[in-house]
Parts: sequence; structure tokens; C-alpha cells
Amino acid sequence: MTDFLAIYLRDQQALAVGVRALAARARDGNKGTELGAALTGTADAMAQDVRTYEGIMRALGVRANPAKVLLAAAGERLGRLKRNGRWLSYSPLSRFLELEMLAMGIESKKILWHTLGELAGLRERLPGTDFDELLTRAARQRQTLEPFRREAGARAFPADA
Repeated sequence: MTDFLAIYLRDQQALAVGVRALAARARDGNKGTELGAALTGTADAMAQDVRTYEGIMRALGVRANPAKVLLAAAGERLGRLKRNGRWLSYSPLSRFLELEMLAMGIESKKILWHTLGELAGLRERLPGTDFDELLTRAARQRQTLEPFRREAGARAFPADA
């Protein structure tokens, strides 16, 4: 394994931890709604993906970089402080941005699974990892959230405004 692959794995782990935290926050902020139910499934799947990813790292003998993981988690928390048009309440822009960032994280994950399976040759090296299922799961997550992302975008950016 090259140093480049180890660096890539550590960087992607930090990104995955940040997206997982965002999914959990969005889930908690939308409890009791249809979106909250969708986010519960997505957050659970993302947590499972992180565990799978960390298993891949262990199988390859790549240790996590705690500083990168900590910075990613801190970055997700700091992102909560930005103003989204309201000071004291959850704005339509907040919901849209959360869903948009989750969509980007899922798309990034699809690219990640392809990169690891095909470009890095891990499909052959790690036959116990089902990269096709990981890609399918990411596609399902994206399909689940897309209607909510579109609805949130329409509310955040009304055509008649």
C-alpha cells in the first residue's frame, strides 16, 4: 500500500465522521416528522458506512489520524454557528443546507467506494467487502433524501419571492 492511499483513507475518514455527525444533528432536529424518519434511516446507514470504512482501514493496517477526525467533528459543530437568516429559530435555509451537505456527502461516498474498489484495487484485496452493495446503499440514501432536499430548496428559495 502506498503512503498516498493511507493519506487518502485518513482524509476520507475525517470527512465521513463529519457527515455522520451532520446526519445525526439533522435527524435530531427533525424528530417526529417524515423527514426525521428518513434521516433516521440515513443516519443509521451512514454510521454503518463509517464502521465499514474503519474496518477497511484496519484490514489495510492504516491507523486513524485522531487530529483529522477531531478537526472534522469540530468543523461540523462550528458550522452550526453560522447565520442562516434567523437568530433564534431553525430557518428554511438551515434545513436546505443540511440536506444539501448530506447529499454532497453521499455523492462523495459513492465516489469513495468506487475509488477504493476500482482505482485502489481493494475489490480484489478485500473480497469480504461488497463494494457494489456499498454503492447501492449510497444510491438509496441519496434517493431517500432527494425529495426532501428539493422541497426544502423550494421553501428556502420561493419562486415568487
